[in-house]
Amino acid sequence: MNSVKCKRLKVKVCGMRDAENISQICQAKPDYMGFIFFSGSSRYIGEDPDPSVFDNVSVGILKVGVFVNETPKNIISIQKKYHLDIIQLHGKESMEECKELREKNIKVIKVFSVGEDFDFNILKKYETFVDYFLFDTKEKFYGGNGKKFNWSVLNNYKGPVPFFLSGGIGLSDADEINKFNHTFCFAVDVNSGFEIEPGYKDSKKVAAFIQSVQK
Repeated sequence: MNSVKCKRLKVKVCGMRDAENISQICQAKPDYMGFIFFSGSSRYIGEDPDPSVFDNVSVGILKVGVFVNETPKNIISIQKKYHLDIIQLHGKESMEECKELREKNIKVIKVFSVGEDFDFNILKKYETFVDYFLFDTKEKFYGGNGKKFNWSVLNNYKGPVPFFLSGGIGLSDADEINKFNHTFCFAVDVNSGFEIEPGYKDSKKVAAFIQSVQK
């Protein structure tokens, strides 16, 4: 693995939807908070969520809208309505769709599911039109499966786009993450590994994790 580590690993807590729990998690000061706009997820925020839910996010924490195979037109509309800072594309979105969002000055995280035989060359056509990649575990369903993938596969990723590390990460993984040195690892994405139930996180565990990986 590359020997250079980011100065400060950022943390994204995804799958939020409960106003009170959002306030609790904000006290742990994650860098990003994710909201899932995909009806197939058990953490779906709902068809027409109350804008006040997003108002509970503290200043300085960036709001991420997570979408799966949604049209750019609908994404742009939702992004404006809820003042989302970044859009995460978790499906089979094309390079052209990423480009369309970027042309609207919207920041984009493009997710790729990584298995042992993942071909990192497919990322090249996306590099110009995304701000970050997110590498998740390759599974049948989209996200939140609670399983890790073999991080050593990322030895084959040479950049230049920084990435979020995701996939079944829990509090017990903090030490391993601190040992994970990769030049382009920008942030870690957590979700199911910190849940009391889908969409509701254990704020004490989140706080302990953030303190451990950002010490």
